[in-house]
Amino acid sequence: MAEELGKIEKPAAEKFEKGRKLYFVPLIYHGIESPEEYVGKFNRYWEQVEKQIAELESKLGMVSRIYHELIPAGGEDGSKAIEALNDKSHKIIQSCLDKGAQLEAVEESDLLTEFLDWNRCLMIGLQNPKALSKVYESYLEVSKKRNEYIASKIDETLKADEIGILLMRENHQVQFPQDLQVFYVAPPALDEIKRWLRERESKSEAES
Repeated sequence: MAEELGKIEKPAAEKFEKGRKLYFVPLIYHGIESPEEYVGKFNRYWEQVEKQIAELESKLGMVSRIYHELIPAGGEDGSKAIEALNDKSHKIIQSCLDKGAQLEAVEESDLLTEFLDWNRCLMIGLQNPKALSKVYESYLEVSKKRNEYIASKIDETLKADEIGILLMRENHQVQFPQDLQVFYVAPPALDEIKRWLRERESKSEAES
């Protein structure tokens, strides 16, 4: 059994219960051509994430295990891969590593590359309905396997009373172990980014 993302608990000062805990950080990216307005919100988001994690650690305890989506390696190799992927999340991870945390490989290489390849196929925009249906079915199948693998790796590596941190996109379907207390890191800038993206999409649709 597992706990759904929608049931994530809000952090509270009185939460000092024993048991495994996970700090969930929504992973936000930006591209080279991202508008300056978005980059400002992006930088503010990660500054606020750092503060919230520091508050969680002061109330609940230090991070022992680190998990980061799209990274099928742990240790130094994983850290270098994260730095190349997202320097902001790497800064947070490096801070945890400096305090003794361990970076775990939460992805399996074959599942990850298959997931990314099917996702690329869908983004291309296939014209044939039969081809699109087959690609989508394959995407859903590998997504399920990937999510199950991620959940199993967290369950396997996060020991009794340890605290982990998971950096991953919000729209995942990972079902966390039922005994895991999950604390959602959601600073104000996250809503700002979501609102900005919605407005930008609406404007684009109106102009098309």
